Amino acid sequence: MIRVDLRSDTVSHPSPEMRKAMYEAELGDDVYGDDPTTNALEERAAEMLGKEAAVIVSSGTQSNLVALLAQAGRGDTALVGTTSHILNAEAGGASALGGIVLMPIQTGERGAMDPGVISAAAAPRDHHKAPVGVLCVENTQNMAGGTALAREEIEVMADAGRQHGLRVHMDGARLFNAAVALETPAAELAADADSVGFCLSKGLACPIGSVLCGDADFIEEARRWRKMLGGAMRQVGVVAAAGVVALDSMIDRMADDHANARKLASAIAEMPGIDIDLSNVETNIVRFGVPAHRGNEIQSRLKDEGVLINGGDSDLRFVPHYGIDSEDIDIAINAMDKVMAEIGG
Repeated sequence: MIRVDLRSDTVSHPSPEMRKAMYEAELGDDVYGDDPTTNALEERAAEMLGKEAAVIVSSGTQSNLVALLAQAGRGDTALVGTTSHILNAEAGGASALGGIVLMPIQTGERGAMDPGVISAAAAPRDHHKAPVGVLCVENTQNMAGGTALAREEIEVMADAGRQHGLRVHMDGARLFNAAVALETPAAELAADADSVGFCLSKGLACPIGSVLCGDADFIEEARRWRKMLGGAMRQVGVVAAAGVVALDSMIDRMADDHANARKLASAIAEMPGIDIDLSNVETNIVRFGVPAHRGNEIQSRLKDEGVLINGGDSDLRFVPHYGIDSEDIDIAINAMDKVMAEIGG
């Protein structure tokens, strides 16, 4: 029996308050702009992110795809981090569907890109090269272990791109985790981005959806691309209602997830065979190395103990979320201790 699911914060379930709001949501046809609950969510999201407007989309991947399609033409280049979700986990959608070239820029240990490298990549090129139109940044940094990039770290990257006329898109799937960890308003962290998307279905614990924010002209263009991708929805206030509740009740609560992540990381750091940098455990993601070619075995053994985690051959991940408490973390720690002792580090 599965007792603790730490594969991702996407496995979280909506709160009772969200379910009630979804059931009672006032509805209309969002394609016509007539869904009052969706309109309320979009207005609230735009205000919280310091942008003019917003649009609800089905997922974080669709948010990033729509943002790129709305800001880069076919044959244009988008600069993305080597560890970015856009490059590594979105099925190449920007290239396949938009003809956009994704140019990887090396990311550092915390997931940030060197502004000098950005500037060199964005510099005007001759007619042999694809023009660069967009710089993509990510906060928090999933593959760096959930690191939260401060405003200053985002600003220097954005400035390097803007010097060459680039638009800046922020993949802020877990931006509110960064805001909580840094004790900085989300609007301040997003201030240097022309567009920013955040997920409703991760730390905010909604069942579905993301919200993409930007200036009014950009959002109007984003709506056109959302329609083209089949992402326009009708009585989507059923979904948006959960988002309205989440923005009121789930953000401050993320500090509990962060505390659970630190507790878990500190415990496994003492176990044989675990390679983890505790200084990078800043939010709700715990990434760690295990002995080569043992990752899948460890996952399987943990499942036998009732604990689900995510990862691969030698890199694994725990993600605490809404619905996981300190006792669940104790269960995961005990299971991990048993498994690592059995495989011998």
